[in-house]
Amino acid sequence: MKLREIAQSISAEVLYGEEFLDSIEIQCAYGADLMSDVLAFALPGTLLLTGLTNIQIVRTAQMLDLPAVVFVRGKRPQEQAIQLASQIGMPLLLCPMSMFEACGVLFQKGLQACTIPARGV
Repeated sequence: MKLREIAQSISAEVLYGEEFLDSIEIQCAYGADLMSDVLAFALPGTLLLTGLTNIQIVRTAQMLDLPAVVFVRGKRPQEQAIQLASQIGMPLLLCPMSMFEACGVLFQKGLQACTIPARGV
């Protein structure tokens, strides 16, 4: 699914990266507010949904080769996060929905979870 379709499906505002929406294909997503979980379980190419708004979110996404970040609950990321995303070419979306609702909509649209299975948790 193209990132543009995802943005439309969850009524997201594009904070940065409008020009990338038609070229980024998303197969799976992961929703989390614990960056330790993202680091442990998210796979490259996964769309990240989060309610955290600091620059570390963009740095984590970059390190894991995640193509874009969706900020849920209408939470606007810090300006530093938007600036870093623009420097590295990573689209940022702002969604008014809760994480639960946004993930549910995307699941209904066919996105799957792209995670490493939990080990002994």
